[in-house]
Amino acid sequence: MNIAYICTEKLPSPAIKGGAIQLMIDGIAPFISQTNKLTIFSITDPLLPVRECRNRIEYIRFPKETYEHDVAAELAKHSFDVIHVFNRPAHIAKYKEAAKQSSFVLSLHNDMFSPLKLCKEKAEQALQSSTLITAVSEYIKQTVIRRYHVPEQKIRVAYSGVDLEKYVPIWTEEGERIRRQLRQTFGIDDQKVIVFIGRLSKTKGPHLLIQCMPDLLLRHPDARLVIVGGKWFSENTWDDYVSMLHRLSAPLKNHIIFTNYIPSEQIPRMFLIGDVFVCSSQWHEPLARVHYEAMAAGIPIITTNRGGNPEIIRHLENGYVINHYHDATAFSKAIDYMFTHPEKAQEMARIGREEVERQFQFRHVAQRFAAIYEEAFTNHCLH
Repeated sequence: MNIAYICTEKLPSPAIKGGAIQLMIDGIAPFISQTNKLTIFSITDPLLPVRECRNRIEYIRFPKETYEHDVAAELAKHSFDVIHVFNRPAHIAKYKEAAKQSSFVLSLHNDMFSPLKLCKEKAEQALQSSTLITAVSEYIKQTVIRRYHVPEQKIRVAYSGVDLEKYVPIWTEEGERIRRQLRQTFGIDDQKVIVFIGRLSKTKGPHLLIQCMPDLLLRHPDARLVIVGGKWFSENTWDDYVSMLHRLSAPLKNHIIFTNYIPSEQIPRMFLIGDVFVCSSQWHEPLARVHYEAMAAGIPIITTNRGGNPEIIRHLENGYVINHYHDATAFSKAIDYMFTHPEKAQEMARIGREEVERQFQFRHVAQRFAAIYEEAFTNHCLH
């Protein structure tokens, strides 16, 4: 088949500046392009040419300011069997108008049908223009079904994944070597390390991890919190929230370490610095991809019962799920559990790694989407 991917206008593809959607596209595109012709549309970037063919994949890039219009004009010049629109239901009717002969798959990575983002008229246009819809979690699927009369079979849950070759389990010899090297880089010896990886925003909740440290240090005086990330993808600028994090951490001195932005290709290694990984999401997280990454690295996971997170992290089976997600003491209690039950923590981590090996690799994600494309194309032809 002749397939087109339309990225969001936020970040370029390939994922030279990170981004969950762009990283997923990087992961599945090599598999999809093995048996299909694949074109990927994304925004321009100074580090990338406007057009190029790379590993059998054609990339076409347009300026952010005119992206939607330019993509629609380009679609009219081609004959794609399936056009996969990532996370932009508001644009799909316009793309459908430009490529009436194509079947459309809309994938949802956030609650994009929220009335705050999409009016009812636009939402209904998007639903009508989509042959099939995918969601990164059952939670996101239900956000659409609750608001609109959409048949269950039109929306499929397509869980994401990782490139397992990039993730070395912490219990291997190489994993131990990387761990020692990273700890030496950041001045950490044999202390107990909590690692947070993500954007520094209130919705991601790193402030709660800092707030829980005084209580945690009473029981684990050698604990260290390593906060990996910047304000935004590829940015280390400070806003009011980032400034607040640094003020909050100042009394704790060397117990808190900020790494600032780390390039996406180095993230798989960064998990290995920790004894436990914490996803402190405060918002209705669609299903944060850091869960798949931490599972692949073999790190015990603590997460919050928000959005789609508990769909893959099951309490005391392959991780620890916090219900009182807004309470700092709940985080100190969860971290204390992991530190004082190391054998149970390692058992959960190994289960997580096995689950990634079995169903959350990018080749599995590509298989899921390939089946959806076949169905979308067939359904479109029948109608």
